[in-house]
Amino acid sequence: MAGILVYAEVRNGAVRKASLEAVSEAARLTKELGGSVSAVLVGAAPANAGEVLGKAGASEVIALAGPKFTQYSGDGYAAAIHKVAAQMQPTAIFVASTPQGKDLAPQVAVLTHAGVASDCVGFTVAGGKLLAKRPVYAGKATLTVKAAESLLVATLRPNVFAQTDAGAPVAVTTREAGEVSLRAVVKEVLAAVANKLDVTEAPVVVSGGRGMKGPEHWGLLEALATAFGNAAVGASRAVVDAGWRPHDEQVGQTGKTVSPTLYIACGISGAIQHLAGMSSSRVIVAINKDPEAPIFKVADYGIVGDVFEVLPVLTEEVRRLRAAS
Repeated sequence: MAGILVYAEVRNGAVRKASLEAVSEAARLTKELGGSVSAVLVGAAPANAGEVLGKAGASEVIALAGPKFTQYSGDGYAAAIHKVAAQMQPTAIFVASTPQGKDLAPQVAVLTHAGVASDCVGFTVAGGKLLAKRPVYAGKATLTVKAAESLLVATLRPNVFAQTDAGAPVAVTTREAGEVSLRAVVKEVLAAVANKLDVTEAPVVVSGGRGMKGPEHWGLLEALATAFGNAAVGASRAVVDAGWRPHDEQVGQTGKTVSPTLYIACGISGAIQHLAGMSSSRVIVAINKDPEAPIFKVADYGIVGDVFEVLPVLTEEVRRLRAAS
């Protein structure tokens, strides 16, 4: 077995944290499956790519170069990765479950004639075969699947798998991608706020719902997020639909799926569509004045009270604890 091939996504000149998590999980699995972990980048590799990917667990790092790879192209990137996979014959191909990864993985699967497991939250090895676990029915159940073919393409949910630094830096090998025809190219990605922490990668997410009563009160959530220092602000669909917050902050079935270490739901009732996007959070804290709100059924800790009274006190306490640490 050749091991596992991991696509290392680059954003703003750096390898994404979700891709490093995928490399670390691949390294853990190859101890049972055999083989090694190869990380592949498409286009120019960041200066520290060999260091961060090697420490995460990659045995080799391959950068596929070509004049056409200055911008992301789903079909072009898939064709380039397919060529590497054809040479390596890996057991699996891992891709982070980011917007780009969700676009790329099925195209890679088509070219490699592989099965696809999307938004995976766990892996096991049984009988020398890789089994993937993924949530179904809006997170109410977990399905364990294996590829009917010899190769499995899987997307891994960010913040679920532990990133390790037990490995050692490796050299980056640059290869020419060869002739690749591009049918579509992403010309521009519009970001609402530069350098804004994405809710899918933040270790702490502070989300608000209709209980916040209006966009003018969002400063309370932002103050709490700032107090943590490593938190992102999220929102329910009702809030986004009302125009209070941008769509890139929406958490839920029709928004983003998050798995932070800590999720704080403020004034969110807990509709099933919202729970589908955050129920895999490790610790859930709910603040709601309605003791019968569905959010309390999934929360690890619940505060029944007025969110406008609780948030300032909670923010001050977080500031105090961080200052004392």
